[in-house]
Amino acid sequence: MTGLLTERLRQASENAVAMWTALARARGDGVLERPGFTAVDGRRFRIMLRTGEPDESTTQELTELARVKRADGRTVVVEDPFRVLDLDDLGMTAGQLPVMVREPAPVPAETTVSRVRTVAELGKAEDIVVHGFPLEEYQPLAPGTVFPPALLDQAVFVKDGEGACVTMDHGGVGGVYWVTTLPEHRSKGVGRALMHAVLRHFEDRPVTLTAARAGKPLYDKLGFTGLGDANWWR
Repeated sequence: MTGLLTERLRQASENAVAMWTALARARGDGVLERPGFTAVDGRRFRIMLRTGEPDESTTQELTELARVKRADGRTVVVEDPFRVLDLDDLGMTAGQLPVMVREPAPVPAETTVSRVRTVAELGKAEDIVVHGFPLEEYQPLAPGTVFPPALLDQAVFVKDGEGACVTMDHGGVGGVYWVTTLPEHRSKGVGRALMHAVLRHFEDRPVTLTAARAGKPLYDKLGFTGLGDANWWR
């Protein structure tokens, strides 16, 4: 991987940490910050590795934290975008998801997508994501649980009640999360329209995301480049 792509992977990782940390603090969830990783104590216990070269103490603390939480009956997810951890001994299995980036480039205007501006609009976007993505652990939905009002500080986009997504502006890149189309509106260009709006919003900066396998063909067509498959240990 070239120096630029290595930097983009680091930026993607830091953007994700910023996203989940901001949400956790807005929800009142616990956050544990270490130089090499960040852990968020929410519906799941999420540990995010922040370096491709963790020292022994970082690896030991992270591994022990995952072991203890699993022993307590918690659902633990460890995100390793750098693919350097081995958590097999904990009985965890790594699934892979592509991390991608798109450098700034022209994109068509998108008039059918709007940015969320009010708590009521945020609630509609939240409902789309929770039921369309889906986020089963948040069903039945208590409004404001997934998308607290503080999320209005970032750009959240919706399209005609058909789809929604969330962004995070941090670390010199724009991050995109939960790109969702409701089942009855799929294969109609909703995801493409949402992404056009996102790319226009971050027109002077790279945009990063972690892609679901089903969404990767769209991101390929939009000019995203793969940075490698992140390991998601569960």
